Amino acid sequence: MKWIPDELRWRKLFSSAKGMSRGSYAIIAILLGLLIWAGILAGKGSSLTAGTEVPLAGYLAMAIGIVFSVLLGAGLMALVFYSSRAGYDEPAKLIRPDGEKNRE
Repeated sequence: MKWIPDELRWRKLFSSAKGMSRGSYAIIAILLGLLIWAGILAGKGSSLTAGTEVPLAGYLAMAIGIVFSVLLGAGLMALVFYSSRAGYDEPAKLIRPDGEKNRE
């Protein structure tokens, strides 16, 4: 990656933001609102459970879920990279038999 002065980076950012429509700004505002709402709910949820103890089965279930999620994500990413490098992501090509001509 080439080194770009900070001033030029901000200019590129502002110039690309000028091309955004009202719909793009609405989507960004909605997503930011959902992020704030999720943070508020997480804070309220953690304050409601203060002082309660989690049994060993709860920690075990959480650990199994985390390990399974990480393994699933790593496996899917490996399949994405494999299919990309093996050429499975290339567009389809029509292969005609030797004697057949184009009917268009």
